[in-house]
Amino acid sequence: MAINANPVRGTRDFLPKEMRLREAMQSVILDVYKDAGFQRIQTPILEDIERLNKSDGGENLSLIFKILKRGEKLDLTKENLTENDIADAGLRYDLTMPLSRYYAAHRAELRSPFKVIQLDRVYRAERPQKGRYREFFQCDIDIIGDPTNRAETELIHTTAKALSALGFTDFTVRINDRRLLTGLITSSGFAPEDVSSVCITFDKLDKIGAEGVREELLAKGYDPAAVSAFAEKLLAGDADGGIRDLAAVGALSGCPEAAESVAEIMKNVEVLAGERFRIVYDPSLVRGMGYYTGTIFEIASPKFNSSIAGGGRYDKMVGKFLGEDVPAVGFSIGFERISDILSEMQEAGEPLPFALGKPRLALLYDAEGDFAAVLGKAESLRKEGYEVTTVPRAKKLGKQFAALARDGFAAYHIVGEDGIKQLTVKEE
Repeated sequence: MAINANPVRGTRDFLPKEMRLREAMQSVILDVYKDAGFQRIQTPILEDIERLNKSDGGENLSLIFKILKRGEKLDLTKENLTENDIADAGLRYDLTMPLSRYYAAHRAELRSPFKVIQLDRVYRAERPQKGRYREFFQCDIDIIGDPTNRAETELIHTTAKALSALGFTDFTVRINDRRLLTGLITSSGFAPEDVSSVCITFDKLDKIGAEGVREELLAKGYDPAAVSAFAEKLLAGDADGGIRDLAAVGALSGCPEAAESVAEIMKNVEVLAGERFRIVYDPSLVRGMGYYTGTIFEIASPKFNSSIAGGGRYDKMVGKFLGEDVPAVGFSIGFERISDILSEMQEAGEPLPFALGKPRLALLYDAEGDFAAVLGKAESLRKEGYEVTTVPRAKKLGKQFAALARDGFAAYHIVGEDGIKQLTVKEE
C-alpha cells in the first residue's frame, strides 16, 4: 500500500508558480526594509521549552509544538508524567522571543538601537482553516534599544511602505496602548490580576459584539458593577465602538503620558502617510500577546477580513534574559494572508503591482544538436537580463508554448533561428 503523499494538515507544498510569487513578495519586502537601514538576522526554529513557556505569548503558549527528549534523557517509566517531563524543546511560535534571546546573547556585538529584519517560518498547533496554518511565514522588523515613540513611528512608516510596494494603498493602521487599556479596565473595578482575562474576552469584540463581551465577562464571575462600568467606557459610544477622545482616555485610565504618546505617533504618521492610508486610535484593539507593555498596532485592509500586520512594544522581554529591561518594539506583516490575496488576484488575471523577477525565456533546441553551444547561447541571453531555461524542442510547438506560458514564461528563442519571440498560448 502506497504511503500518503499529502503534507501534514495545516502545512502546504508550493508549486514553482506559487514559489515565484512568494519569493517576489519577500524580495519586495526585504528591499524596503533594507533601504530603511534594517539588518537581517536568522535564528533557529528550535527553542528551549522553558524559554517558550515563560515567554508571555498569551494563548499561543497552548499551541507550541513540543519536541521529545532524546536518548537517555527520555524516561517514560516515571509515574504521573507531564508534557514538560518528556519535552525539552519546541518549535518557535513567533520571531519575537527568539530575537530577544538573540539580542541578549550578542548584545556586545550589536549597535544600539538595533534595527533588525527577520523573514522566516514559525509554527503553531492551530486548528487548520482558511488563512490559518500550522507552519507559516512571518516578516518582522524590530527596533531594540530606543525607548522613544520615534521607534513606533519608524516601524509604522516602514511597514506601510512595504505594504504599498505590494499594492496595498487603502489600509488603516489601528493603534492603542496597553497602559491605557489596563488603566481603563482597573478603573472600572477589575483587579490588576484580572486584566489579562478581561483582555482575552475584549479581544473577541469584533466576533461576538458588545453584548457577547458583556455576557462572557459576567459568565467568568466578575462583579456586574465592574462589567457595567467597563461597558460604559469601552463598549458604548460611537458607531465604531467606544471612546475616541485620547485626552479623555488618558484621564480615565490614569495614564495621560501614554495618551500623549499615541497622539504624537498618530500626528507624525499622518504627515508621512499623505493620502495613502489612515491611522486611527482604536480603544478596542487588544492583541493577544502577553508580552506587550505599551503601544500596540494593527493594519486592516478591506481586501481581507482580518489584520494583515500587527505589532507593539515589549520592553520587558529582553530583560528576562539580561536581568535588566531593554526597550523594544516590533511590527510583523501577515505574509500568508497577503500571499493568499495576491494569489487570488493572479488566478483572476489581475496584474500584480510588482515584477515576479526577471522575464523568463525558454530556449528551445534540437536534442541531436551541440548542447554545449546551447548552454553558451543561454548564457548570452542571461547577460541580456533574461531568466533562461533550456528545453528540448517538441514536435507540436503549440502545446509546448501553452505549457510554457502556463508555467510563467513570457518569451522563447529557438536555437538556429533569429530573434526572441513572445509566447503564444494557442495550441495546435
